[in-house]
Amino acid sequence: MAKNEKWVSPAAPRSTSLARLGAYMKRDWMLYLMFLPGLAYFLIFKYAPMYGITIAFKDYKIGMSIGEAPWVGMKHFIDLFSRSAFRRALFNNIIISLLKLVAGFPFPIILSLMINEVRSSKAKKLVQTSVILPNFVSWVVVYGLFYAILSPSSGVLKDILGLFGYEGSIPNLLASQSAARTIIVLSHVWKGAGIGTIVYLAAIMGIDQELYEAAAVDGAGRWRQMWHITLSGIRSTIVVLLIFRLGEMMYAGFDQVFVFSNDAIVSKIDIIDTYVYRLGLEERKYGISTAAGLFQSVIGLCLVLITNWIAKKVDPDSSIM
Repeated sequence: MAKNEKWVSPAAPRSTSLARLGAYMKRDWMLYLMFLPGLAYFLIFKYAPMYGITIAFKDYKIGMSIGEAPWVGMKHFIDLFSRSAFRRALFNNIIISLLKLVAGFPFPIILSLMINEVRSSKAKKLVQTSVILPNFVSWVVVYGLFYAILSPSSGVLKDILGLFGYEGSIPNLLASQSAARTIIVLSHVWKGAGIGTIVYLAAIMGIDQELYEAAAVDGAGRWRQMWHITLSGIRSTIVVLLIFRLGEMMYAGFDQVFVFSNDAIVSKIDIIDTYVYRLGLEERKYGISTAAGLFQSVIGLCLVLITNWIAKKVDPDSSIM
């Protein structure tokens, strides 16, 4: 070691970082105080219950603690995959999630581009508010609206067809196996498309307006500006939201499917979440239901990692990790 060279302890960088963090917390203590409720929510409702994952590998019975339950290894997973009802729910889960992704993911992007092209600020606010409102309506109310429209005995559809002289019978689309998934997807798009525009419109507002002015000087019309500037400017936002959406592929919407489900169409729209609900709460088979939920979460995590890896290869700035 040179004469004037000072020896630095390996713990020095860590102590320096902790001192810097302490200074930040002392300076912005109100912001950290506001952060505590959100942190407490995730610790209590997301991380603490993860201990219950061990039920998937134990023969748990109601009345005993999780620690007392004997280990059974992969027994519940073997039993789970041997059930035809679970395989049906898995297939429906994948089909409905893919349909929602194909139909529902591009729609907020298209809607955002259309709203952005509205020149009147009052009209733009009115349209944006109108498309966001359905998101705050519960699925029970949404089902009531669809029933009021599609009911074969008293629905609005029957009255409209009657105005054109149609006197025949109207099929009950809410109990039709051929129309079940279509109604699920359409109601999902109608309810959730508006809330997705908030993120995209915020990203669009962050695009440098001088790019549009330069494009207009070069003779680019609105369509070319939209394609080469607007879509290019929100590309990273689209990729990030796509990663999140693919991570939710195994969650096809419990609330929606549970409300719209009935005995006539359950074979077409029964998903893993509703299957776990029946196993855990109705049949009290906690080990198998926990195994199904764990399988669902692991697949979702794998989808997120794979999608993020692909996004990182294509565009490093668009990945989340």
